[in-house]
Amino acid sequence: MMPKKAKPTGKGKEEGSVPCKQLKMEAADGPCSTLNFESPSDLFESLISPIKTETFFKEFWEKKPLLIQRDDPAVATYYQSLFRLSDLKILCSRGMYYGRDVNVCRCVNGKKKVLNKDGKVHFLQLRKDFDQKRATIQFHQPQRFKVFILQLEGEKHWRLYRPTVPLAREYSVESEDRIGRPTHEFTLKPGDFLYFPRGTIHQADTPPGLAHSTHVTISTYQHNSWGDFLLDTLSGLVFDTAKEDLEFRAGIPRQLLLQVDATAVARRRLSGFLRTLADRLEGTKELLSADMKKDFVMNRLPPYHMGDPAELSTPGGQLPRLDSTVRLQFKDHTILTVGPDQDQSDETQKKMVYIYHSLKNRRETHMMGNEETESHGLRFPLSHMDALKQIWDHSAICVKDLKLTTDEEKENLVVSLWTECLIQVV
Repeated sequence: MMPKKAKPTGKGKEEGSVPCKQLKMEAADGPCSTLNFESPSDLFESLISPIKTETFFKEFWEKKPLLIQRDDPAVATYYQSLFRLSDLKILCSRGMYYGRDVNVCRCVNGKKKVLNKDGKVHFLQLRKDFDQKRATIQFHQPQRFKVFILQLEGEKHWRLYRPTVPLAREYSVESEDRIGRPTHEFTLKPGDFLYFPRGTIHQADTPPGLAHSTHVTISTYQHNSWGDFLLDTLSGLVFDTAKEDLEFRAGIPRQLLLQVDATAVARRRLSGFLRTLADRLEGTKELLSADMKKDFVMNRLPPYHMGDPAELSTPGGQLPRLDSTVRLQFKDHTILTVGPDQDQSDETQKKMVYIYHSLKNRRETHMMGNEETESHGLRFPLSHMDALKQIWDHSAICVKDLKLTTDEEKENLVVSLWTECLIQVV
């Protein structure tokens, strides 16, 4: 939440900037009147409506900003009802802490100044800082407390600057003299939606005449660059290559690590190894990217469930048998990957199949980096990979048709998955 803060803004457009698509929707009985929470894909479609998902990822995703203005009182009222300052008061009474849950800050000369107290947040003090110091209240990870936390209270003036490296966050704008004038400027009203690509420096102000405004920032696709993927897969590729190529296991020159700069010999050898890895990569069918997959599912919210969340971790329905037909459930919350056996030493490591899922993840600790997180899932011998792929790739499959040697292996596999609530009998 940001208090009123009137600031002069630069006008104009940066040369070479990508134009911003602005779409205005008039109040009508159109598709924007409500949000659809039936599934993640349905929610996203309704969030960017009337832009189609295919159009969004083809024309806007990581390319240019998109502003959808919805002049619909029903949408504005809905957004405003989802989270208010009074909701924050209730949460403070349940136990909120500075730094972990809430930041109180101001933007002074383009730099973020934190005004946090120590320990527990008291709402009266929070409101005093908000009203008297004109401070901004940053509420971290509100999805831990309210499922549908999408709202915009009042108007908010946004300025977008050209993308830059390294990636910049809000309040990082030091001066327009240093980074140039804004490429886009617009004012958001309740119900409006704004997307801008990663790396876009952005700054938000509450326009004159308003006591405060509220916005929700949804940050997505962090640490999912080609560089991240390369770092994740490279270790597995080196591991496999070193088992077959003696040169990869040969010792480095003595005292090489004590050198200030890499020697010409070291650079030449490493360049040769990289060429070998590139050649091997061309013929590799499966990449080992377990760390990225595991991190993704460990930090994902559990599936939205209208009833008791404990039901997601309690198997239900019929126990699968050899003659049963089963199907995978919660596929979007489950990943299948291959990695070294973590229970063996480096000398004897072999590959295992790992299944990780988010069914048992706790909403209360979602995306809280200082909170301990654990992975949930199963592991199987590599010989089970083909059978698992059958379950993953088919809408339904009979247990006896699984590609395993014995009927006992087939039953044990599906019972393990059923116990983990990953499959159901149909």
